[in-house]
Amino acid sequence: MAGTTPNALRAWRCSPRLLAESSPSRPQVLAGLGLRPRPGNPLAQVSSRRFESGESGENNSGHIAAAPNEGILFFDNVFPLRLRWALRAPWRVEANLPELMHRFDSAEVRAADPVGIIKRAVPAGAPLKITEILPRLKEGGAFVKFSHPDGTDGAQIESAVRDHLKRSPIKPWFSPFRRVRSSLVRGQPWLEDLHRLPSSRLRVEFVSPTPGGVATELSQEILYSFFRRYGKMSDIASQPTDSKVLPRHAFVDFGRLRNAVMAKNCLHAYRVTEAEGGGAAGTVLRIGYQRKAKAHWIRDWLVNHPRVVIPAVAALLAAVTVAVFDPIRTFFIKAHVEHSFHLDRIRVYRWFKAQATDIFAFRHREVEDASMRALWEERRDSIEQIRSWLMESAETFIVVQGARGSGKKELVVNEVLKGRGNTLIIDCKPIQEASSDSSTIKAAAAEVGYRPVFSWMNSLSSLIDLAAQGTIGTKAGFSETLDTQLAKILANTAAALKQIALEARGKAEKDAYMSEDEYLEAHPEHRPVVVIDNFLHKSQESSLVYDKIAEWASGLTSTNIAHVIFLTHDVSFAKSLSKALPYRVFRQISLGDCSPEVAKRFVMTHLSADEAKAKGTVDEKDLEELDENIKALGGRLTDLEYLARRIKTGESPSKAVREIIDQSASEIVKMYLLDVDVFRRHWTPEQAWLLVKRLAEDESLRYNEVLLADTFKPDGEAVLQALEQAELITIHSGNGRPYAIRPGKPVYAAAFRLLTQDRVLSSRLDLASVGSLGKLESANIDKYEAELGLLATLPGGGKGADARIRWLMDKLRAAHDKVEAYEREGAALKGILQREY
Repeated sequence: MAGTTPNALRAWRCSPRLLAESSPSRPQVLAGLGLRPRPGNPLAQVSSRRFESGESGENNSGHIAAAPNEGILFFDNVFPLRLRWALRAPWRVEANLPELMHRFDSAEVRAADPVGIIKRAVPAGAPLKITEILPRLKEGGAFVKFSHPDGTDGAQIESAVRDHLKRSPIKPWFSPFRRVRSSLVRGQPWLEDLHRLPSSRLRVEFVSPTPGGVATELSQEILYSFFRRYGKMSDIASQPTDSKVLPRHAFVDFGRLRNAVMAKNCLHAYRVTEAEGGGAAGTVLRIGYQRKAKAHWIRDWLVNHPRVVIPAVAALLAAVTVAVFDPIRTFFIKAHVEHSFHLDRIRVYRWFKAQATDIFAFRHREVEDASMRALWEERRDSIEQIRSWLMESAETFIVVQGARGSGKKELVVNEVLKGRGNTLIIDCKPIQEASSDSSTIKAAAAEVGYRPVFSWMNSLSSLIDLAAQGTIGTKAGFSETLDTQLAKILANTAAALKQIALEARGKAEKDAYMSEDEYLEAHPEHRPVVVIDNFLHKSQESSLVYDKIAEWASGLTSTNIAHVIFLTHDVSFAKSLSKALPYRVFRQISLGDCSPEVAKRFVMTHLSADEAKAKGTVDEKDLEELDENIKALGGRLTDLEYLARRIKTGESPSKAVREIIDQSASEIVKMYLLDVDVFRRHWTPEQAWLLVKRLAEDESLRYNEVLLADTFKPDGEAVLQALEQAELITIHSGNGRPYAIRPGKPVYAAAFRLLTQDRVLSSRLDLASVGSLGKLESANIDKYEAELGLLATLPGGGKGADARIRWLMDKLRAAHDKVEAYEREGAALKGILQREY
């Protein structure tokens, strides 16, 4: 296009006049196009109406007419198809195309000039005369109208142009692998400028050339013969015979989009003659683009493929959660363990607290510290033992076992870990007592500082999974089980604890060469301490939480990430912990009740908080009563604190202890004797009452002697373990076996004696025990009688089984005597119940 000015095209419609005016050497340009200029400026003889045709045809009619000696060629691959978005602009395309396309008309990109492409596509010396060029921007091509002399038809021109393009292929810069193609227009193209974008699927309608006429539906073979010349087709679909849609039509699918564009522009409105199979009157082909993909096909595909989409979305959400929220949660867990957000770490707060302490006397706190100091002095050996274990690198648990109220948590947290940072305390009680999975997750997250936590999402995800299961037959994987959620929380906690344990690494030169595992093993003093309180609390209801915590704790100790201390009242803790850490010996501290001397000092120190008594001394009478009643009360810390509070209200020590014993007796009646659900509690009131009566007489019972009682047959050991879990009794062991049974609390011994002194309660429970024993013996009698009846049916009357018959008769007689004794005892007990209140 050398020598062509930017005004060579106007609205991408060209005429010979424009070609003549835009070139400095008009004859040279026309000769390059194969036009022979005639004398007297023959280009000016063309009708001016033809210069007005643009993308919408002559006079915006949508059509372009051709005289008998004229033809139309369609050139493909002249424009890039990606410019189709320009059709959606609110302005007139015809007025703005010159400005858009002038960007290509520069010295660097002259190969993109459409006029240059068309000029090179027309062979020199061809017997044609270009009269008009009509661009089709959205279809990436252009119509070229030409005239030819008599004796030459359009097919010869088409053949000459095609041969020229084969010999000298033209490949625009925007399509370096596809050459420009040309084909003769056989029909009457419709030059619409609607927002209808090209598609590789064509809808071919069969219409009559005359209004009201009947068109002939072309077969697939005839359609193939017409359309194959424009490119390879992938399919031809005829209209179903039973379809009522008019006009009749067929779908032609091309493998390439530009082939479909070429076929549509060259065959639209082509009249198929009778000889070609179009019927007597002929058939006109009306061709349009048909969208292969439906509207919103992405949305429809997502909706119609839930088996693929829902798991993919679940995986994507999980990945986002891990990538975004896990670092945040780990940060908050570290802050919780290191107490980063506690007020005591703020210097200004500590200064104000120190000033306030000088002004206000916190007497109550000082008294509590003094009262506990006496207890810690007695337990100094246990405190030092745990501290020494925390400085060692043994891969095992530290277990502090003791009854409720024995001061386990105070011992570990306030004394053993006093002044030590990086401690994590997990209380299993709120986690185990949570009413739902969401509440359990929320409670577990609160204990370790895991946030943000979306516990409500678990219920929502379960509903989505339920809906997905009803839709696709399987769960989508949105919801996670409680086991999975707890494992995720504990895994994040373990990662945060490991980061804390490694914070001091690298500060010393001798540690620089160590790996992380070597460093953790060599420096147990830098490991954080995890305290798990209320372990096995209500474990009979569900053991899932405790199994997960024990398994997680075993991982912490095995990898030397942290020291783990379990605080539990359950004496059978080894059974649960051995599942997580087998073949290991646990380091155990058992806490009992404090001695009477320490108990007295504990109460006396609490009493000194009373201002009236702080000025003087405690009365000698109160001291004597205190000495006597503390022995009955025992050394349980919770009971001692309750005693001190009642004495400070003005009660005497004797009255306060009586109130505590009465309250304990009421608890025993309600929890163990009367309101008992046998299926939930695994014992009967008769079994609990037998222990109460015997422990009221003797505070220590032989374990095996209790098992031999008829009331505890069968499965007596399971009943005793259940009562120990409920804290009615305490089972003492030695040499690896249980040997003694004692009251669950020291105050229970006095409460047992008080209950046995109640004749009505004793008679009622004894009557129930006698009734159950009578039923047991009656069942034995039925069994003996049935066997005797069987022996009587033997040949000879059972003469060969005399020894067995005598043995059965003795058993029958003994069982009958017991039944009679039980009935006499029951009658006496009924009399007491009828006479007394």
